[in-house]
Amino acid sequence: MQDLPPPPTPPRAADVLAARLFDAGCRFAFGMPGGEVLTIVDALERAGIRFILCKHENAAAFMAEGAWHRTGAPGILVATVGPGALNGVNAVANAHQDRVPLIVLAGCVDADEAQTYTHQVLDQTQVFRPITKATFTLNTGATHVIADKAVGIALEGRPGPVHIDVPITVAVTPVRPELPIRRSCAEPVVPAAQTLADMRAALANAERPILIAGVDALNQGFDTRRQGMSDTLRHFVETYNVPVITTYKAKGLLPEDHPLALGGAGLSPKADKILLPLVQRADLIIGLGYDPIEMRTGWRDFYFPGIQTMIDITAEPNHHYMHQATTNVIGDCAATLTAMAEGVTPRATWADGEASAAKAKLSKAFPRDDDWGPAAVIDTCRAELPRDALATADSGAHRILLSQMWECYEARGLMQSSALCTMGCAIPLAMGAQVADPARTVVSFSGDAGFLMVAGELSTAAELGLKTIFVVFVDASLALIELKQRQRQLTNAGVDFAKHDFAAMARAFGGAGHTVTSRTELKDALAAAQSADTFTVIAAVIDRGAYDGRI
Repeated sequence: MQDLPPPPTPPRAADVLAARLFDAGCRFAFGMPGGEVLTIVDALERAGIRFILCKHENAAAFMAEGAWHRTGAPGILVATVGPGALNGVNAVANAHQDRVPLIVLAGCVDADEAQTYTHQVLDQTQVFRPITKATFTLNTGATHVIADKAVGIALEGRPGPVHIDVPITVAVTPVRPELPIRRSCAEPVVPAAQTLADMRAALANAERPILIAGVDALNQGFDTRRQGMSDTLRHFVETYNVPVITTYKAKGLLPEDHPLALGGAGLSPKADKILLPLVQRADLIIGLGYDPIEMRTGWRDFYFPGIQTMIDITAEPNHHYMHQATTNVIGDCAATLTAMAEGVTPRATWADGEASAAKAKLSKAFPRDDDWGPAAVIDTCRAELPRDALATADSGAHRILLSQMWECYEARGLMQSSALCTMGCAIPLAMGAQVADPARTVVSFSGDAGFLMVAGELSTAAELGLKTIFVVFVDASLALIELKQRQRQLTNAGVDFAKHDFAAMARAFGGAGHTVTSRTELKDALAAAQSADTFTVIAAVIDRGAYDGRI
């Protein structure tokens, strides 16, 4: 970041907004500027927030999410008026469904100007209202309040995006410098005494308890006022011998090489055939921050009310009706789990070994001994990359397989779009994570179609000097859609395309590129990538239909 003079005195409205974001821990903003947002970019830079120029607003928003996964501070997307703001709609909707705190700063034409001027003018607040937690138009009289509201709304409860339209003249208008009293963050809470007594009784009597952890538990782990979520979870499940299933977002909350970790669930029919019968054998199901927005239809009404007991501990009330729990707790996941265990004597559980048998079945269902193919690519990458490598996955057949096979040993070890399931996310997610955590090994996994959606961002990776590894599954097909097409006995149409030289694309943008067709070639490429001084694209060529029977 270039050295800039401090903000003017008195500060501009844009400076007040930027200062509040800096105080929230934000150090990076991503976007594509236009004339209407130049003051915003200037204010962010002066506040100490680095603005990173991207090639498309959709990718910029995913980079902002990737940075959030590493820092815990809200991501920032900067988009200019009209087409710039609309380019980011998909990723903002993704943030809404995937529970990502994203501050969307959009330029807009002044209200009085818009009465007689039409070029690029549209009601952006109406566009963003249904896909954000809140939308504001900045004004000089309430700049401090709007900035503080935006941060609080984005982070608290169930996180999500907040949109702020910043009119051109408002951004440059001086405002009073004094800070008003900021709203105190809501304190973590636990259930009332009688509810806790009932929960403790359920735990004390359970012979086959199981826990399903989700994105609420993951996100609450970022709050420094709360006890570490992963440590709390591990202590609880080890004390009471409770096997753990996670949603894909929550993978790694319990290290997946732990005997009680049954891995992620949500999209794989093969995994569901093993996990759902186990859940239906449980006498106590604990939904710890379990948000079923990530889950496929098989997880709708997945247990037997009246026969089984389910306790849901979530950040928001159940308005999804994917299932209904015996007891609904709106509160803090870690604090509630700890309080639930107080005074409860551990007992022997799962005496018949069903839980450990399920873990063995999952391993057998997703074998790692293929000579070549998508499973071999994933297995080789997991073996050759460091244990603490961070991974991202795009949407498609490879994501389902990867989410079952890629072991995570820490929370957020695998980042993906698991609620909206939007393509083109893996590359920018990885880049954002790498920007915020440059010392870590970061690898993205994309299908060839998803890669082509955002290939231009390789130029951004080169400009930033990133050393991210981009793995591409090359089968010249929309593999998951082509598989569904065949399963419905439909004619092949609109799912296949030409093969391209992805390694050459990498070199054209200033990176390293490798095309691999075997485990040995992939190992060599991964070794080279880990010592390269630039980003690397590894194009793993696999057969069409390689996912048949695998997911």
